Amino acid sequence: MKQITAQELEEKIKSGEKVNLIDVREDFEVAMGKIPGANHIPLGSIPEKIEELDKNKHYYMICRSGARSGNACAYLIQEGYDVTNISDGMIGWNGDVE
Repeated sequence: MKQITAQELEEKIKSGEKVNLIDVREDFEVAMGKIPGANHIPLGSIPEKIEELDKNKHYYMICRSGARSGNACAYLIQEGYDVTNISDGMIGWNGDVE
């Protein structure tokens, strides 16, 4: 499974790279702030919302600490998606939140 840190993700965003970011945390966690532009799909909803994802795009997956997003990555990889886990999750994020 491909992994990068939240700092590496922040550098990609700051450099102008277009990233497709999916936040798999629960609603109450996202209410405390998410990375601007991230799509929120709670982990438990991934199977029912999988058709909303494009197999031709690369997705970065994030949660609080990297564990749930890792699970989401494992599932999506099995389904044929190109994904990267943010290994330290929002704990490692120092950038802006919305």
